[in-house]
Amino acid sequence: MEFKNFTYLLLMLGSLAVPLAFSFEKEVRFYTKLKYLLPAILFSGAIFILWDLRFEEIGIWSFNPEYLIGIYILNLPLEEWLFFIVIPYCSVFIYEILVVKFPEFEKPNLFLTVSLVLLVAFALLAYFARQKLYTFFNFFLLTIYFGYTIFRNRFKKHYTKFYLAWLISLVPFLIVNGLLTALPVVEYNNAHNLGIRIFTIPLEDFFYFFLLLLMNLTIYEYMKNQRFLRF
Repeated sequence: MEFKNFTYLLLMLGSLAVPLAFSFEKEVRFYTKLKYLLPAILFSGAIFILWDLRFEEIGIWSFNPEYLIGIYILNLPLEEWLFFIVIPYCSVFIYEILVVKFPEFEKPNLFLTVSLVLLVAFALLAYFARQKLYTFFNFFLLTIYFGYTIFRNRFKKHYTKFYLAWLISLVPFLIVNGLLTALPVVEYNNAHNLGIRIFTIPLEDFFYFFLLLLMNLTIYEYMKNQRFLRF
């Protein structure tokens, strides 16, 4: 086994290192909130893993064994399973930092408007790109889940921190996903996406990440709210 076989694994462990180290910071105490995050990771992870398995099976994307340690679970590399633990952990950690450090900065009406505009854009993209499976499924599922989140109207007070967390998380996302797609660790069949790339990252990946974060945060906040309802 060569050193480059550890590439994907090291990217995941490196991504986790800083958030994990600061999870015990006194003001944030993120480790105390893991009981709310774990159900979110498990639920969202199950959906994304099923999605991943099917898309890998039909050749919409694939994983380059040169950058993997060679351990597979249900035909997916171990590193890909870790992705759906590490990335939500890091992103929700950023969200909690914002909640604690900037409690007064809230623009729910502004971000509700942004959300409605994006919802229409996602629906249109799903419809007009329905022949491209990654694009269609990505934006279709995003339209359904985002629409449910908006019209259920229980997440409005969290919009500001959600959008800020997503935007801030795009910085490490560009680094990590940039490496994954540049080497490449993950290879895409361009017949199933729009063919638009930011650096080497397919445009769809940014909104794949948007959905992953949204799903984790809505469940995370729901679980936190359930705690208060019990008392």
